[in-house]
Amino acid sequence: MKKSALVLMTLAALAGTSSLALAQASDGVLTVATIGEPPTLDVMQTPTDIVLTIDQHIFETLYTYDAEWKSVPLLAAGMPELSEDGLTYTIALRQGVKFHDGSDFDAKDVTASLKRWMAINSKGKQVAEVVESLTEDGDHTVVFKLKSRYAPLLATLSQASVILPSEKIADTLTEFVGTGPYALKERKPDQYTQLVRFDGYNSPEGVPSNYAGKREAIAKEIRFVPVPDANTRVEGLISGQFDYADSLPVSAFERVEGSGNAKPVIFKDAGWASMNMNMKEGLLVKKELRQAVQAALNPNDMMLAAFSDERFFSVDASIFPQGSFWHTEAGIARYGEGDPEAAAKLLKDAGYDGTPLRLMTSRQYEFHYKIGEVAKAYLEAAGFKVDLQVVDWATLTTRRADSTQWDIFITHSNFPGDPTTINTITDAYPGWYVSDQKTKAVAAYMDATTDEAKKAAWDGIQTVIYDDAPLYKVGNFNAVSGLANGVSGYEPTYWPHFWNVSPKK
Repeated sequence: MKKSALVLMTLAALAGTSSLALAQASDGVLTVATIGEPPTLDVMQTPTDIVLTIDQHIFETLYTYDAEWKSVPLLAAGMPELSEDGLTYTIALRQGVKFHDGSDFDAKDVTASLKRWMAINSKGKQVAEVVESLTEDGDHTVVFKLKSRYAPLLATLSQASVILPSEKIADTLTEFVGTGPYALKERKPDQYTQLVRFDGYNSPEGVPSNYAGKREAIAKEIRFVPVPDANTRVEGLISGQFDYADSLPVSAFERVEGSGNAKPVIFKDAGWASMNMNMKEGLLVKKELRQAVQAALNPNDMMLAAFSDERFFSVDASIFPQGSFWHTEAGIARYGEGDPEAAAKLLKDAGYDGTPLRLMTSRQYEFHYKIGEVAKAYLEAAGFKVDLQVVDWATLTTRRADSTQWDIFITHSNFPGDPTTINTITDAYPGWYVSDQKTKAVAAYMDATTDEAKKAAWDGIQTVIYDDAPLYKVGNFNAVSGLANGVSGYEPTYWPHFWNVSPKK
């Protein structure tokens, strides 16, 4: 009798849970206006923001990023088991996960997918250089054996290294089948990409945190619509055509806020603006002159000119923003209000002869241009002669590859999950930042096997960056998007995601 009662109570509890889950599901559609058409849905080939935004709903990776941008399990069952020498990563896989075609997710899918990733993806190729072997250990475990320690491994397994069914893998993908909460139904180029709820989805556990934690496909359908013109995205959001509009101009903030139909959404620290210096050729080969640039500039004035309102930016000398695992004050120097006297002394000590400093920027990113204008004024106040060159973005990206053409160019970047993958501090990126102390600091990082050791090594890298002065971090900027009234559960993230989001009723 007691056993029967227990069974009935258990069944009732399960039925209640099922009803709750069904109540949360919706027949609604979320229509998302994106900045353009994805060139492909093969994110291994083209890991651009628009492809990552759409694909993260279809495909999943072994690990993903939590709110601190630390790598945590997604398709992996837990963190890797690491050998004593730090060269062998044993990764257990979650069981009971299905692909959209109904097949079971297993170790063979992981090895086949990651071998493709290591062959065709730029970050994957970097990993391939240090991988001795990648093998299956039964159906639910994979083993990486490395030639040397490689601290960024989990971070690189958290982005474009998506897992596909081994049977579907080809040089050119024709079927886009993943394990994510939504499945691809139809793609009409320049019209829409239509995703539908995957009823067989097996979510990871945990409180949602950035891309980590529980994922629920509440909307029945998500439709991504390419809308390249920003003003068209704004008007479509206000008129009710779109439920979400990505990348809105900050000038549209008040219009959206006052519309009564939608609200603006600020995503803090979407990226950072920098002035990158040419260390290979020309005026700034001398470290003292690069440090004079650092000392001369006022980041707050540059960011205020660029973004007009303190709601849309913050000034922070740490290369990573507050809230990130990597945020640190280590090594910060020559960053603040601008010190023309200190800059002038560095100019004198370096024997500056009045050669014009070629500062290159573009009006296609208006905030780059405005940063350049203010930077010119501060650099001239310190004693530099400045040649401000304003070109289109295509010309800038071509010209910056030629070390004879420029001294500083202005750009912006996002915050990656691993500090050693910041493009602007890699050896080959325009600026050609190579130094003995950087090589040693990065080697210490690569050798780290714990979070604590990585953090300490990153402190060392940031200290070296401030001393070598390969770039000047101007500040962090926020991104503005828009959400229709009645849509709930949306939490801003760098690549906007729409699981756990309820459509309008």
